[in-house]
Amino acid sequence: MTWTQNYAPVLNLGVSALLAALPVVVLLGLLAFWHVRAHRAAMAGLAVALGLATIVYGMPVRMALTASAFGALFGLFPIGWIILNAIFIYDLSVQSGQFEVLQRQIAGISRDRRVQALLLAFSFGAFIEGAAGFGTPVAVSAALMIGLGFRPLEAAKPALIGNTAPVAYGALGTPLLTLSSLTDLDLHQLSAMVGRQLPVFSLVVPFWLVWAQVGWRRMLEVWPACLVTGLSFALTQFLTSNLHGPWLVDILASLVSMGALVAFMKVWQPKKTLEETADGAAAANHGPIEGDRAFRAWLPWLLLSVAVFVWGLPWVKGLLNGLFAPRIPIPGLHEAVLRVPPVTPEPEPEKALFTFNFLSATGTALLLAGLATGLCLGLKPVEILRSYGRTLKRVRTSLLTIALMLALGFTTRYSGSDTTLGLAMASTGVLFPFFSPLIGWLGVALTGSDTSSNVLFGNLQKVSAQQLGLSPVLMAASNSSGGVMGKMIDAQSIVVASVATGGRPDSPDVGTVLRAVFWHSVALALLMGVLVTIQAYLLPFIVPGS
Repeated sequence: MTWTQNYAPVLNLGVSALLAALPVVVLLGLLAFWHVRAHRAAMAGLAVALGLATIVYGMPVRMALTASAFGALFGLFPIGWIILNAIFIYDLSVQSGQFEVLQRQIAGISRDRRVQALLLAFSFGAFIEGAAGFGTPVAVSAALMIGLGFRPLEAAKPALIGNTAPVAYGALGTPLLTLSSLTDLDLHQLSAMVGRQLPVFSLVVPFWLVWAQVGWRRMLEVWPACLVTGLSFALTQFLTSNLHGPWLVDILASLVSMGALVAFMKVWQPKKTLEETADGAAAANHGPIEGDRAFRAWLPWLLLSVAVFVWGLPWVKGLLNGLFAPRIPIPGLHEAVLRVPPVTPEPEPEKALFTFNFLSATGTALLLAGLATGLCLGLKPVEILRSYGRTLKRVRTSLLTIALMLALGFTTRYSGSDTTLGLAMASTGVLFPFFSPLIGWLGVALTGSDTSSNVLFGNLQKVSAQQLGLSPVLMAASNSSGGVMGKMIDAQSIVVASVATGGRPDSPDVGTVLRAVFWHSVALALLMGVLVTIQAYLLPFIVPGS
């Protein structure tokens, strides 16, 4: 039995869009204004989404429940699996005493926490995004900053804001690879087009990140470091995306950015060093640490970086998939939901395949890196297992929250209510270039993934562009570029940031984290809309192949 999506079930598209927004409004309202705990807010949002899907959109009840269960399953694996094992590596580093050594190493580069935020939240976070994605960079960089003495909210904000510019090329270019395969648009043109949009923001985000962290005046005190970090990243991002393709953009740009910042700090330091820690004391600096102690301190993060990079290589993933790669159709949902024009050229069944490939999952790479870390740091197997149990206990409520958030997202996706919101924006005519990246922003905010947003709205962007006489490459690329600004407020990232900075009396809840970054996300998305509008009408020659 199949069921066909209806994108305007009530009166017209505008009224339907208002109703379609209810689950998100309920979720964000409960989190941001009523301070309801995240898993309870997610339950409420999911209940509204299920009611909307079955009562307003006419989706069969069993199908709607199956979609929500599929989302919960996806929330636990691979997303929850990645987060659990990323936090595990951090806990091992702390337990073994090596994290304190790492703190002193980073303080040797600069004791200024603004510079440390640039290094960890922007540059190192971009490396992890390029290799793994799926919330891993937020978990790792926020945990590192907490260990360096950052106040919890002060660590969460830069980690989330920094995880924007690299997202479109995350996980070795997966979002753009997916977008190209779905739209039949040239991959290199899409990569080049995104590479002519995001570098503008790669230059801006380091300034924005520090401004959000400490304010305008104190940001100006370190503007040369912000410029070096952003400019080196932006130039490498532009060149790699245009001359090579989407695969290694984040990896190369982050390495160049980290190298440039470290080299710059050897010849320049801010006149006023900001090194106050969460305890109100100045960060200790007991001199340089060299040799084996320094290597052991970096070992967990070296193993993490190597593991996720190797696991993300196409030939490694292909080999592991060939050994064990069941793609399990979800009964009653797989190819049972039909997407229809204008989202797709002709009716097309939605796939619902759960890929439980344990071997090639990034979370498994992190787990192996964690086990190797524990052994290399001299921990006994029983101590490693106990540490893993403590980590699991620490994040259990957050894993439940992620499962509920993804259940909500999958319910809105398969019911078609999120497509209703996208179509409402796509009906704006001459203003469509401005709203095009906002559609991508909406998609990532709802699904937690630039890849998922491209799956959801990629064809919609292409069809709308063709109807309006605009470049399909520009509009499809804008979906991905705009989507990155929604990454900092999607439920998955917010929960990850809250988990990574938890465990202290002043640790923020999910609602506090959301309020801290929400308007930054909106402002950056609107600026992306302005840039795309300028490119569409004033600089059409900037589109590859134009």
